[in-house]
Amino acid sequence: MPRPEPAEGPRPRQERLAGRRVENPQAEKRALIRSASRKTSGTPSPQPGKGQWEGSDVRLDKRTAELLDRYLVERGHARNLSSFTLRNYRTDLEHFLYALAGWHVDPLKVSRTDLRRYLAVLLGDGVADGSVRRKVSTIRSFYKWLRAEELLDTDPFFGVAGPKAGKRLPGILSATDIERLVAAADGKEPAEMRDRAILELIYAAGLRVSEVASLNLPELDIRDRSVRVQGKGKKERIGVFGEPAADALDRYLRAGRPELAVEKEDALFLNRFGGRLTVRSVQTIVHKYATKAGLPVAVHPHLLRHSFATHLLDGGADLRVVQELLGHESPNTTQIYTHVTETKKREGIEAAMERLGEIEAQRSTRAKHRAAGD
Repeated sequence: MPRPEPAEGPRPRQERLAGRRVENPQAEKRALIRSASRKTSGTPSPQPGKGQWEGSDVRLDKRTAELLDRYLVERGHARNLSSFTLRNYRTDLEHFLYALAGWHVDPLKVSRTDLRRYLAVLLGDGVADGSVRRKVSTIRSFYKWLRAEELLDTDPFFGVAGPKAGKRLPGILSATDIERLVAAADGKEPAEMRDRAILELIYAAGLRVSEVASLNLPELDIRDRSVRVQGKGKKERIGVFGEPAADALDRYLRAGRPELAVEKEDALFLNRFGGRLTVRSVQTIVHKYATKAGLPVAVHPHLLRHSFATHLLDGGADLRVVQELLGHESPNTTQIYTHVTETKKREGIEAAMERLGEIEAQRSTRAKHRAAGD
């Protein structure tokens, strides 16, 4: 059984600096770089990553490569991760492990100083904070697994965090924008019927683009206005939609899809060759009609999902209901949409106050004119 991690004292200044956002991000980066340089003086600071070492003598040793493969296999099975997610994990971990190999550091004897040095190189290269956070999270998970496998006595990165994320509210489309977007796909060609059904369904059910692309015919029930969706981690949920989406889907199934179908294919949405539409194709479809509708913002499928959630909350829907419809594991994820709603309310209050001020100014002007007339 792994022993619980011991309580730690105050973290070194550089580590605390790496784990929070400061007033001057550039000063933070310079401080980290100076710190890393002092602790590794006399050793060149290579750019970490597999690509940089190609053609050199740096290689991952057999033990490290086998541990990485084992970790990815076990992680993938335990969490039902997609091949895309596992590929990102491998990329992030190889990025770090090749850096260690270039610095002649044994991955099983790594220290916090090595991670700080790695972060310093990333930040010095201008890598986005979000990417740095993702890499730190992936590295920490890997070393937590090594500790659980009793390959390490302690977890060297226990409690280490990357740069904190600033709050960024998701953009949304107004109800009028949604109407313009959907109306732009109001055609009679099979592909146009399909595109109209896709736009209606993404917004009406708040689906992810991957969920739309993976839908099969048996998973759709127009009579009940519901769709069985396989979300992240292969977790199923039921999405519901209204009459406009039901009408668009019914029209597509009756008059559009039969024209696109070439052979037996379970996919709900077909391309012009009769095969399943890809995620990229769905993204292109959404962008195409947003451009056609003349919408002023860059529109992508997830923006429709953001709009769906925010419009529900604006309409008084319970946060837990929206969480279930979106397929979020935690209400904290759904909570971001309440910030959007609060922002809209605040903007409305400010606009109302501004209008009230104008009215009061007009009343004051009229009163002065009456007084002058007297």
